[in-house]
Amino acid sequence: MSLFDWFADRRKNAPAVRPNQVPESDEGDGLWSKCPECGEVVYRKDLIAHASVCKACAYHNRIDSAERIRLLADEGSFEPLDVEMSPTDPLAFKDRRSYADRLRDAQAATGLRDAVVTGLCRLQGLPLALGVMDFRFMGGSMGSVVGEKLTRLVEEATLRRYPLMIVCASGGARMQEGMLSLMQMAKISGALQHHRQARLLYLPLLTHPTTGGVTASFAMLGDLILAEPKALIGFAGRRVIEQTLREKLPEGFQTAEYLQDHGFVDAIIPRTELRSTLAVLLELHGVARQSVPVAL
Repeated sequence: MSLFDWFADRRKNAPAVRPNQVPESDEGDGLWSKCPECGEVVYRKDLIAHASVCKACAYHNRIDSAERIRLLADEGSFEPLDVEMSPTDPLAFKDRRSYADRLRDAQAATGLRDAVVTGLCRLQGLPLALGVMDFRFMGGSMGSVVGEKLTRLVEEATLRRYPLMIVCASGGARMQEGMLSLMQMAKISGALQHHRQARLLYLPLLTHPTTGGVTASFAMLGDLILAEPKALIGFAGRRVIEQTLREKLPEGFQTAEYLQDHGFVDAIIPRTELRSTLAVLLELHGVARQSVPVAL
């Protein structure tokens, strides 16, 4: 059999590819993306250009902290804070694997020191202190470094009289740090109180998912609580609540839309409209534009 005949035979016996179906090889190469909500297949570059939101059904794909900062901050304006801060293993915690090993793996996989990136930036020329949680790093869990970085960000925002936004994406407090993790809830909340007493604006953005101790603290302490469409927001999981209450929960329970209907969320903003909406909110609250880069 010639090489030409071999390729022809391979094509003949290959499974048919339906319209909008991603060949496995292309999907593996990262050229295409299939929407987990509607199944629509799109070129990955086109998806990223649309803020990783499906044009067919408006499903908001999860994005990492670098992409979030790119979407929000003016180009070249983001100045990170506390970039060298790394977690330790104060309790020498070990389950199936040691906490130290899990940290090393998460750092290698994400290129981050921990599950939050903080810094100062401009948004359409408006100054903003910005913290972005990254779910890729141990489920965005909140340990002592996450709490310390967010507290320092809030304190810096208060000192500079900057508005503040924290993009929440977390499974909650990090169990491997025990009480050291749980105390971050109170520490961040205390810093936010000083920020509020200075009559400064704080806007948390709740993305999918925002749960546990993050929901029970700084995620729900904003002057305006914003959320992305269909984000999962809650403290305990649906199954735990149903088993505890011994009753079936309503359809859509713990979604951003359900929480808005019941007064826990002020506004649901599509990611493609977030930047322009934030600029309007900042200006309405008296934030003045800056024409020079943020100085640290």
